[in-house]
Amino acid sequence: MKLTDRGTPKRHGKVATIWGFLLVIITILLTAAAPGAGAQLLERLADQEIKQTLRIRKGSSKVLKTAFPITRISVANPEVADIVLISEREIYINALDTGVTNLSLWGRGRFTSATVVVEADVTLLREKLHQVLPREKIAVEACGDSVVLKGEVSGPAIQETALVVALPFVGGKKERVVNLLGIGGVQQVLLEVRLAEISRSVGERIGVNFNVIDRTGTSFGISQLNNLTTVTDFIRTFAGTAFTTTLSPNVNALFGFKTGTLLWTYFLDVLKRQGLGRVLAEPNLVTTSGQEASFLAGGEFPIPVPQPGGGGVSITVEFKKFGVGLIFTPIVLDEGKIAMRVNPEVSELDFTIGTTLVLGGTPVPGLRVRRLSTHVEMKEGQTFAIAGLLDDSHRNIVNKFPVLGELPILGTLFRSQEFQKRETELVVLCTPWLVKPMTATAARLPTDKYVEPNDFEFYLLGAQEGRQKQPKTSPPPPENQNLPPGFGNQPVE
Repeated sequence: MKLTDRGTPKRHGKVATIWGFLLVIITILLTAAAPGAGAQLLERLADQEIKQTLRIRKGSSKVLKTAFPITRISVANPEVADIVLISEREIYINALDTGVTNLSLWGRGRFTSATVVVEADVTLLREKLHQVLPREKIAVEACGDSVVLKGEVSGPAIQETALVVALPFVGGKKERVVNLLGIGGVQQVLLEVRLAEISRSVGERIGVNFNVIDRTGTSFGISQLNNLTTVTDFIRTFAGTAFTTTLSPNVNALFGFKTGTLLWTYFLDVLKRQGLGRVLAEPNLVTTSGQEASFLAGGEFPIPVPQPGGGGVSITVEFKKFGVGLIFTPIVLDEGKIAMRVNPEVSELDFTIGTTLVLGGTPVPGLRVRRLSTHVEMKEGQTFAIAGLLDDSHRNIVNKFPVLGELPILGTLFRSQEFQKRETELVVLCTPWLVKPMTATAARLPTDKYVEPNDFEFYLLGAQEGRQKQPKTSPPPPENQNLPPGFGNQPVE
């Protein structure tokens, strides 16, 4: 849009002379090349049809001056901008709402138009972000009715704070905040996990079975508590009764005595057992901020699942995971802090709490699981411990004959007892670190120093590895910019 120039008449005359000279040259060139195009350009310059764009912030106003007296004025969208005619050459434009509208101006034989773009006012938002986050470099730009946040912040928490501060300036609508903020610093987290479990078990068992046989073969008696003995064959003959007895592999004591014609035989199962188990896992997990990482040190066991079909029941197999596992999700915060969600789990197979399928009689074990979920916030290199996962179980089973098993001392011969006690304790230690990728030359493998032995070393010397070849010349030590040349090579006095 062409604005009036209120300079001195002399300066105005010089400027007009220069523009007139350039206009004559352009007209000659265009007329020589394309007479129609040159005439059209002159006509557009004369009628002021070159469109211009006028950008105004919402809630502000601006005065527009024209080079000719205005006889008529029109605005396409009065809800975006309002106009007031101050004089025949000045227009007052008031920005009402974000958007785009067209302004048309007519004069005596003259016409011009302008595009008015009303953008959101982000000046106050810039000031507020500088007050709340003075150390961050955040740029704010307006894009229609939205605001654009650009730059780099030190952490995800700072990014979230900037987005929250910008919401009131766009009417609380999240979709009107364009987030182009980058997060600086290291965003990869290494979690060192040390998982230790101690399991102690104590078992005590005593079982008593007896056989009573009349030597004449006319009568016998047998006790089968805990199935230590079973009658496998029973034959009645003319001389009396004969049978054979099968012993259980649990029998670890046997004694007997006779009284007259009776022979008493006792089978004892006496056991005292102590167990100690130790489980230790030290996995290292690496993931980026906000992403989940997991590991499992264990296995999978099959579970048969009956599936009804058209012609009967079919069996499919599903696999269930068990062992020592961990799932963690880190979020890198500012000032070297890391927020983590950690889910450790320890599970093991246990057939005592399992079940047996009706179809086929397949035993399916159960799972003893200790699982927890926690959320912590800590600095890099600090360690937190998850403890108190104790499991203390007792079990006492007594099988006895009625009345006879209740006797104070002799009742021991007519009952079987089993006592089990189990104690386990689980401790998990977690240490997060911010890490960067290392160079390829810094990586070392266990096979780097392995040398295959030759025939002499393998057959005659019995060596499993060959001798390492020493380099002819040792590489020079790396130069340190902070030390003088040759430092460290001088003999010590």
